[in-house]
Amino acid sequence: QVQLVESGGGLVQAGGSLRLSCVVSGLRFSSYDMGWFRQAPGKERESVAAINWSAGSTYYADSVKGRFTVSRDNAKNTVYLQMNSLKPEDTAVYYCAARWRAREMRPLEFDYWGQGTQVTVSS
Repeated sequence: QVQLVESGGGLVQAGGSLRLSCVVSGLRFSSYDMGWFRQAPGKERESVAAINWSAGSTYYADSVKGRFTVSRDNAKNTVYLQMNSLKPEDTAVYYCAARWRAREMRPLEFDYWGQGTQVTVSS
């Protein structure tokens, strides 16, 4: 059974930082690309960042470039999202997702999803 469990969300003031973690079980983590997505109330889910199976390639949405960093630790079956200089518009439920390693990063289509963790940024 594949499980993705996010943690690290919370309430933070604008300009602050949070680090999200996603622990994966039930699949060979080192062979899977990982992604972070978010969904704000009343909005569609959007991609935030992604990292390929070898950590040799990453993707960032324009809205988070220079502020967020995605990384992974294959020994711990964990993917991280370091979020700095947070803005109120970053408020959303953040989800991690997994897919079997793809030849190209895009399209960002993933097969397994976590339950999400809430991030709230106050102004």
